[in-house]
Amino acid sequence: AEVTMQPIRRYDLDAAILFSDILVIVEAFGMDVTMPGGVGIQVPEPLASAAEVESRLPKTVDVKVELAHVIESVKLIRKALVAEDRDVPLIGFSAAPWTLMYYMVGGSSKKNQEVGEKWLNEHPVESQELLDRLTATVIEYMSAQVEAGAHMLQVFEAMGMWISRPAFEKWAMPCMVKIAAELKKRHPDVPLLVFPRGACYANAALQEAGYDVVTMDCATDAKSTRAMLEELAAASGASPACAIQGNLDPAILRPSAGSDQSKVKAAARQLLEDVGTQALIANLGEGLLGNEDPVLVKTLVDEIHEASEEILAAV
Repeated sequence: AEVTMQPIRRYDLDAAILFSDILVIVEAFGMDVTMPGGVGIQVPEPLASAAEVESRLPKTVDVKVELAHVIESVKLIRKALVAEDRDVPLIGFSAAPWTLMYYMVGGSSKKNQEVGEKWLNEHPVESQELLDRLTATVIEYMSAQVEAGAHMLQVFEAMGMWISRPAFEKWAMPCMVKIAAELKKRHPDVPLLVFPRGACYANAALQEAGYDVVTMDCATDAKSTRAMLEELAAASGASPACAIQGNLDPAILRPSAGSDQSKVKAAARQLLEDVGTQALIANLGEGLLGNEDPVLVKTLVDEIHEASEEILAAV
C-alpha cells in the first residue's frame, strides 16, 4: 500500500495503480516465485510435465484466503487516498492467464521463452485445463479487488511477445474475452483496461470483447491505433471506440539514453497532437528500468497536464 501511495504523493498523477507483482496468482497456486535481481522474475520449480497440472496444482484457488494480503492492500490504499484527500481513482491489477502460464511452465522471463508455446502445441488438453483454472482465478481475484475498493481494473498480458499470433488468438484471446465478459457482468460500471504487451495486434479484438481502454506498447503507433479502433467501432455500430493508453517510450525519462526536459516535453505534446486529449490515458508503453530521472518523470506528468489544458482552451 505504501509503495502505491508514494508516486501519488510525489507527482500530480491522475490515478493510483495497485503495486503488486504479476505472479501472485502463481504463488496462490502453490508455486514459489523468486526475484534474485538482474535475471528477471523466476519460478525455480516450473511444471515438469503435463501430468503435474493435475498432480501438483489445485483445481480452484480461494483468492480471499491465498491473496488476502493483496486484497487488504487495496483497502489500505483506499483509506490512505481518503485520509490524504487525494481525489484519484485506484486501478486494480492482474496478470493475464497466458502470462501466468508462461512462467508456470517456463520458469523465467529471460530463458526458456519457447516453452510456453511448445506446451500449447504438445499438451493441448492440459494447457487448456491450466488456462481455464487461471482464467477463473483472475476473474475472482479482480472481482475481489473491486469489492475491496478498486475503481478500475487492468489486465496485463506481459508476455505477448513470446506467443505467435495464431496461438495467441487460439489460446490467450478466449481467456481475455471471458475475463471481460464476466467482470462486466459482475461490475458493469467498473472500467476495464488491458495491455497486451508485444501483442497489440489484438487491440481491435480486445475492444470488441468489451474492454474500455486498450494499451499500446512502444512499438505501436498511437495515431493509426486510434483511427483503426474508431473505424471498427463505427462499422460495428458500437461507437464510440474504446479509449487508448500508452505508448510513450520510457527512454525519454533516462538521461543515460540522451534525454532531457525538452525531449520529454516534445514527446508529450506529440502524443497529444497525434490523438487528442480525450479518451486517452497518457502513459508509458513499457516498464521502468530503475534508472529514470525523477525530474524527468515530473516534467512528463506536468507537461501532459499543461499541454492538455492549452489544447482544450484553444478549441
